[in-house]
Amino acid sequence: MKEYAKENTKEYTKENMKECLISTKKLCKTFSTSGVQQHVLRNLDLEIRHGDFTVIMGASGAGKSTLLYALSGMDNPTLGEITFNGERLSKKNSDAQAVFRRRNCGFVFQQIYLCDNMSLMDNVMAAGRLANKNRAQVADRARELFAQVGLAEADWRKFPAQLSGGEAQRGAIVRALINKPAILFADEPTGALNSAFGEAVLDLLTMANQDGQSIVMVTHDLKSATRGNRVIYLRDGVICGECALDAYQGGDEKRKEKLLGFLAGMGW
Repeated sequence: MKEYAKENTKEYTKENMKECLISTKKLCKTFSTSGVQQHVLRNLDLEIRHGDFTVIMGASGAGKSTLLYALSGMDNPTLGEITFNGERLSKKNSDAQAVFRRRNCGFVFQQIYLCDNMSLMDNVMAAGRLANKNRAQVADRARELFAQVGLAEADWRKFPAQLSGGEAQRGAIVRALINKPAILFADEPTGALNSAFGEAVLDLLTMANQDGQSIVMVTHDLKSATRGNRVIYLRDGVICGECALDAYQGGDEKRKEKLLGFLAGMGW
């Protein structure tokens, strides 16, 4: 994805690579079911830095996806502040948050959510056009990204039902990157894929990160988690610990051992 890196040199320089991109202060999220309150996030303080591949782990119900949706503006916190590049996201209304997401965020989910009645290219084009991008420029970038993820023209002309799970997820990554987002959010992106397809998707995310893309990924999977340079562990809506890793190189058993030791200490 070297073309992508060149296009983003202004945003991702050595000088700003570790500056704070997103920060939260006393973030709380509470749900009420049948009059019973469930506190999913509790006074959570967190900083996400430019260029980091941040992984969020924890047991089911720990608040991982809730945190990811709050950071991206897809869900509003009950209390607390979220700041994105110095701008208070939590103070925006729903329309302003939608514009913010289109301009700044890319999303990759376990369920791929492609529009069934549109070709893969049209799915990607629709995302680019929603951000008021020039049609020809969106098409050119889409072709470049499709080539980079290994999808030929015959693939991106197919409808989602005609694609394998791995092809569809790679297409979803193209859709997520089409608007050159400041940050990519991924929620269990390999959860519905077999090992080969999952590995290919992780390789794409790793390449994007190595080229400067900031990523926040929720996962239960150890192999997926090793791709990050920062692993945060949640328990009952609270950050219990953090593991710092070097940049991913592949085939590093010491890296895996370090992460396993950290997770064991967290009770994973």
